[in-house]
Amino acid sequence: MIKELIIDSTPNGATIALLQDKQLVELHKEQVTNNYTVGDIYLGKIKKIMPGLNAAFVDVGYEKDAFLHYLDLGPQVQSLVKLTKLVRSGGYQSKLLDNFKAEQDINKSGKISEVFTKGQLIPVQIAKEPISTKGPRLSSDLSIAGRYVVLVPFSETISISKKIKSNTERNRLRKIIESIKPKNFGVIIRTVSEGKGVTEMQADLRDLVSKWETFITRLPTVEPAKKALGEIDRTSTLLRDILNPDFQHIYVNENTIFEEIRTYVHQISPELENIVRLHKHKEPIFEYYGIDKQIKGAFGKTVNLAGGAYLVIEHTEALHVIDVNSGNRTANKENQEENAFQVNKEAAREIARQLRLRDMGGIVVIDFIDMHKPTNRKELFDYLRAEMSHDRAKHTILPPSKFGLVQITRQRVRPEMNIVTSEVCPACHGTGTIRPTILLLDDIENNFNYILVEQNEKNITLVVHPYVEAYIKQGLFNRQWKWYFKYGQRIKVKSNPAYQITEFHFFSSKDEEIKL
Repeated sequence: MIKELIIDSTPNGATIALLQDKQLVELHKEQVTNNYTVGDIYLGKIKKIMPGLNAAFVDVGYEKDAFLHYLDLGPQVQSLVKLTKLVRSGGYQSKLLDNFKAEQDINKSGKISEVFTKGQLIPVQIAKEPISTKGPRLSSDLSIAGRYVVLVPFSETISISKKIKSNTERNRLRKIIESIKPKNFGVIIRTVSEGKGVTEMQADLRDLVSKWETFITRLPTVEPAKKALGEIDRTSTLLRDILNPDFQHIYVNENTIFEEIRTYVHQISPELENIVRLHKHKEPIFEYYGIDKQIKGAFGKTVNLAGGAYLVIEHTEALHVIDVNSGNRTANKENQEENAFQVNKEAAREIARQLRLRDMGGIVVIDFIDMHKPTNRKELFDYLRAEMSHDRAKHTILPPSKFGLVQITRQRVRPEMNIVTSEVCPACHGTGTIRPTILLLDDIENNFNYILVEQNEKNITLVVHPYVEAYIKQGLFNRQWKWYFKYGQRIKVKSNPAYQITEFHFFSSKDEEIKL
């Protein structure tokens, strides 16, 4: 599988496209104004305790208070509260936790009112970005993610990714971390660390410890509801999480971002530094690599599949609904079942891509075409699970119900990617009506009076739709000759097939459009 990353940088942020075998599978937008990124740590201030919800609303500077549930506190929240008080009062000078005495874990079935009081300060981490009308979702179970490991304070546990199957490799990684991790810190070993040596693991862990020290240094002076430690930008986060030898190219269209990414890739995977390329073509980067066309075809209510089938995707406040339609694919009665099975498999592949591409979260209900054979239903379910295995977001897929519906729950931590693919009609500007065509030539001649008589322009060119050009030039004594005698100069008339039937523009002798 060939992977490519295309990054379109603009003054307002960056759009990042992930391609697999030239097909767009993920699209991320990083806005300069987005201050609430998953992983950011803020010094939150408890604004309201909600005993009925067993949760608290926390001020982190967002227009709406963020939500912190008791189950998201983390077992060592009392240790975090204690450390925050000591550091902000000057009673704890060390940047690490060597001399820190941790508190006991909280009760899993406890009450949030037993932990917090109104007005209390507590470091919190963004677990889910603001979505729709809701504020951010928070966690006080802090963690700092790196390329190979994740650092977890107030713990001694070493966890290893379940995707690393070899017991020998698991034991090797555990021994490496045990020998280098600081006291009172737990470590989660990520899948990408498989096969990595002590030097790489140690460098990554040292970087995370440095970030923790930065957080402790800022904690005494940071104001309530302000950011104490920021996550790296979306581009670097993507590279940190997904960069592997499968990547062939990373194309960037802006020189500063190009240097930053090349430096970052050199830090995490020096052998892949040469795959970072600067886009030097005049054509916009997304247009040059065909991404704009893929975006137009992939987003929208209806998504067409290669075989003639199509998906209809509807969004509601509560869930997303995807309907699979066979379209113009027809079949005899004898092979209706096989035809339905093939359409469903094709749809399953595209649905798995759509969930990643649009970053759809929450509940997704899929209405596949009915199939009567249990073996086909089972095979379709297994096929969908295999296609969804490439999705990095946590998800659960339920087997088909007796109505043939498949339900998926998918983790949602950011707003859904929503791109409007329909365009405003240039002829009617979205109103559904246009000016009467019988008045078109009157409109043109009124503009002639302004351009030729009042502005005294010479040698102008009128560009119109080909049908209108043919009408103007029809006959020996045509409109073009009449204009010559009326205005005392020849007016060139050209056509542009891209114009709408009532669209026209004027150009000067220097081929510059005359703005009216």
